[in-house]
Amino acid sequence: MNQAKPKAVVLLSGGLDSATTLFVARSQGYDLYAISFRYGQRHASELECAANIARAAGAAQHQVLDVNLGVLGGSALTGASAVPKHRTDAQIGTGIPSTYVPARNTVFLALALAWAEVLGAADLFIGVNALDYSGYPDCRPEFIAAFERLANLATKAGVEGSSRFRVHTPLIALSKAQIIRTGLDLGVDFSLTSSCYDPQPGGRPCGACDSCALRRKGFAELGLTDPLDKK
Repeated sequence: MNQAKPKAVVLLSGGLDSATTLFVARSQGYDLYAISFRYGQRHASELECAANIARAAGAAQHQVLDVNLGVLGGSALTGASAVPKHRTDAQIGTGIPSTYVPARNTVFLALALAWAEVLGAADLFIGVNALDYSGYPDCRPEFIAAFERLANLATKAGVEGSSRFRVHTPLIALSKAQIIRTGLDLGVDFSLTSSCYDPQPGGRPCGACDSCALRRKGFAELGLTDPLDKK
């Protein structure tokens, strides 16, 4: 009798990093349960990308939860303030930008954890990165380690010992170019993804925000053209 695959809950934004993370989890033999969030982001077109990526990866299920962080304010991604554009690499790597969404990954991981406990899954995957991460504090290894400890203290499964939750961050030490290469090797179709913080109507990337700049740099370092530039 074939042994059932372990389940993994994978945070899937629809971007380049989360798509690669989903395919990494698939390559490691997990049944995929993707989770995305409609949180008041101006780039909500990414959710259509997330659905397409989940289908391409053969996810067993894809949940989209409504958690309106926009009502709290505090971020250019959920409010009316301008998204920073045309910044240099040095500027991108300094400080915490206005596109930081307060406690976003804490909230998202908590909801992913709740679903994992319901599913009987012990493994969560998130595509955070500590190199090309634009200064976000909730993308650091220290945060991930702290959340994993919390997960095993704050759940019935963790306290009773029926599960030992693990938070996997397969991209955390990779450059954007290395992430792209990993995704290509695993068969990710990057034309399905959306990385832009301030896309034009129809979802076309602005080409000038921090996320567009980091993506462009990654493809250029590999001598490749971003498939979104061909559309």
